[in-house]
Amino acid sequence: MNEGSKISDHLSTLNGIISELEAIGVKIEDEDKALRLILSLPHSYEHMKPILMYGKETLIFAKVTGKLLSEERRLMSDGRTSTENSVAVAVSKRRKKDSKNVVCWKCGEPGHTKRSLLNRGHKPALRKRLKLIIEACFFMSKTVWMKKQQCPCGDWKCFVTYEGDTEETNMGSQSIKNDSGTIETMVSPYVGMVFKSDDEAFEYYGNFARKNGFSIRKERSRLSPQLGVYKRDFVCYRSGFAPARKKQMGEHQRDRKSVRCGCDAKMYLSKEVVDGVSQWFVVQFSNVHNHELLEDDQVRLLPAYRKIQEADQERILLLSKAGFPIHRIVKVLELEKGIQGGQLSFLERDVRNFIQNRKKAVQENDALLTEKRENDTVDLLEACKANKEADPYFVYDVTVDENDKVENVAWSFGDSVHAYEMFGDVVYFDSTYRSVTYGMHFGAWLGINNHGKILLFGCALLQDEAPRSFAWTLQAFLRFMKGRYPQTIITDIDPGLREAIRSESPNTKHVISLYNILPRISSWFSVPLGSRFPEFKFEVEELCHLESTDEFEFRWNQMVSHYGINSDKHIALLFSLRMCWALPYTRGYFLARMDSISYWKSVDAFLKGLIKTQTCLRGFLEQIGLSSNYKMQSHEEAQYMHLKTCLPIEEHARSILTPFAFNGIQQEMVLALLYAASEMSNGSYLVRHFKKVDGERLVIWIPEDEQIHCSCKEFESTGILCRHALRVLLFKNYFQIPSKYLLNRWRQESSLFSNSKQIPLFSEAMLTKERSDFVHTELKKELTRLISQVRDMPAVNEVAMDVNLSPTVL
Repeated sequence: MNEGSKISDHLSTLNGIISELEAIGVKIEDEDKALRLILSLPHSYEHMKPILMYGKETLIFAKVTGKLLSEERRLMSDGRTSTENSVAVAVSKRRKKDSKNVVCWKCGEPGHTKRSLLNRGHKPALRKRLKLIIEACFFMSKTVWMKKQQCPCGDWKCFVTYEGDTEETNMGSQSIKNDSGTIETMVSPYVGMVFKSDDEAFEYYGNFARKNGFSIRKERSRLSPQLGVYKRDFVCYRSGFAPARKKQMGEHQRDRKSVRCGCDAKMYLSKEVVDGVSQWFVVQFSNVHNHELLEDDQVRLLPAYRKIQEADQERILLLSKAGFPIHRIVKVLELEKGIQGGQLSFLERDVRNFIQNRKKAVQENDALLTEKRENDTVDLLEACKANKEADPYFVYDVTVDENDKVENVAWSFGDSVHAYEMFGDVVYFDSTYRSVTYGMHFGAWLGINNHGKILLFGCALLQDEAPRSFAWTLQAFLRFMKGRYPQTIITDIDPGLREAIRSESPNTKHVISLYNILPRISSWFSVPLGSRFPEFKFEVEELCHLESTDEFEFRWNQMVSHYGINSDKHIALLFSLRMCWALPYTRGYFLARMDSISYWKSVDAFLKGLIKTQTCLRGFLEQIGLSSNYKMQSHEEAQYMHLKTCLPIEEHARSILTPFAFNGIQQEMVLALLYAASEMSNGSYLVRHFKKVDGERLVIWIPEDEQIHCSCKEFESTGILCRHALRVLLFKNYFQIPSKYLLNRWRQESSLFSNSKQIPLFSEAMLTKERSDFVHTELKKELTRLISQVRDMPAVNEVAMDVNLSPTVL
């Protein structure tokens, strides 16, 4: 937008460009339109940019335009822009008058202006430029998070994959056949078919097209003031004919043939509002083609289906930055995925175009992106200061480089500090995600409460993953938590993290979860070992559960020699870290049941909810604040816990432990009944299963102090007594579990922000099923009586009460 131009004129121009883009299939989100409008404002509106952009979680185009028009009217009423407006009108008239004399830079024809390019002969070129602009604006307006790909072995040429990446990125011929098999029962579109949205219709028609050997594109759409876009035309990719190109004198052009041959296959949609709900109906459909349809191994090569997934994009950029040529990058991807040549979901030229477009977008918008990073980082620090003023228990820390630019930021909310005081015995530090937009790594300190729910103790944004950065975030975290060290820190595989924990918290036990180890086994060894990999994986899992460390090392060396992988760098890495992940070394470390698959799945879902697309770092901080506000979160509802053994020891545990902890010890009690205990001469016990499934365990019983120790070390690891120890207590005719073996972290009274005014009636309802039914009946009677009294109350201001008891209540 030029100085002196009217906002209304600029909006008309912008809306015209957006309409043309939507007509050619480029969908632009409302927030992206708002951001593009703000970035195009002239210098005289510079004061409006912070007001419109910063501090807002989402940008709404209508609100932005409303504020800009209001500001324009205010300035005009003050007489500040009257001269500029008159000049702008004169310039506008002169441009309209002289537009016929303008000669196009591209073809030399008169009358071609920038606004008319879309309707003239330069649609592909301008379309590409506008698409780059929109993509750049989208990139800057969103905080893009990705899982880190660098392998912990230290080799920059090696990368890691995560569970699900293979399914998303491996679109070879075999996967195409599988996809086709899943769509085999797909119904062909028909006139009258209904879709919830035009996007759903396009996706359905696209799947149908892929199964039948062609692809589709969006052709035309029609607008109305009342309904917006109310008609959509989807056609075969070979529909219509390519426009004839005019050759200039002396200009050499390649005679490139067009794939368009006038195919009549199509699906036309019309939008209707039924009972206030918008629906899209198929009004025309034809599946008659005048060209040959492609086979499964050919249709994947059509441009519509050649997609480069996010995981592959980062890998391509990394290899390109290292100087790999395009053909070598493609070869590396094929080898890493273990597929044959030419079976990727994209072609070599797609890789070349992706690298060129990404470099061009970064170069053209590097200044804007740098400015956004700096402004958002400053805004994050201001938000931290504001949180500190509002909550004195909120803590944060920041480091800057020699240029006074922010390097690392860490923070923790007051509720998180309080939660750590109760449940900070075991913490998990996750550094899986990094922000592509800001070039920073996200670290989260997580825990588990007595109900088995995830706790967020603190967060950090780091410039890199060097040991120095990890050491700083660990120091900051310990300062936030008033110098209290956790018993155990669980992390991913990272030598830098291990070094930081050794130096800053030497007395804390460092554990690498098997949940993070076993998926890497597949990524590292499935291709080198080939058909022998399943056997290798089975042996690794067996080694993980051995009892003796000596036996582990002996059988590990045997396995490595058997498969001929003595010199493999990943084998060397795993063996060097064996004391952190192999159960013979970590058995007995307190993990608070955080080594279960259910917990790690919950962590994955929790982190994905945190790092969902945000417009700025302030919004990210606010999202974390909501996740850390345990007072506002729903409390654990009282639930009836059934008895399975009817033993007094089980009823005693139910009265003290939370449902999450009681469920764990109840399972052990049920299994304890399948074991036999044999007393030895020294007072110890040998406990074995009646079918000898898992061998025998040695349980040491010290009656003077009521101490019990089992060789399986389950209590030391989870804080829940194992089946072997429970079997000995039953053998000793114990009716209650000694209080020292009912840890405070698993007790009901240890809940965060527990309600001290608990109603005794609900406590009584927890004891037996009969009491629960009685409480349910009495509450329903009492509610019915109260509602009857309210209904019989006299009307106030001629307004009567109409209250009924829902049949679903209670």
